[in-house]
Amino acid sequence: MDTCTFINFMQALKPWLNRDYIQQARFDDKGNFTLMLVDGGQKVYHVDDCTTAQIEEAVELLKKNGVAVLK
Repeated sequence: MDTCTFINFMQALKPWLNRDYIQQARFDDKGNFTLMLVDGGQKVYHVDDCTTAQIEEAVELLKKNGVAVLK
């Protein structure tokens, strides 16, 4: 698991969305985001400084790019 700030998480996320690498995403109220990749792998991020509004922003970005988001 990588720990990062919300800004760093969003920067890391954007290039993956442009290449359709993420099949599904899951998040929890503790700031943990699990990205399930199309090749069967997964990447887990713990975002240590996010607010509820920021989590919602990340979820909307994922959904907008066709990624199924589970909670």
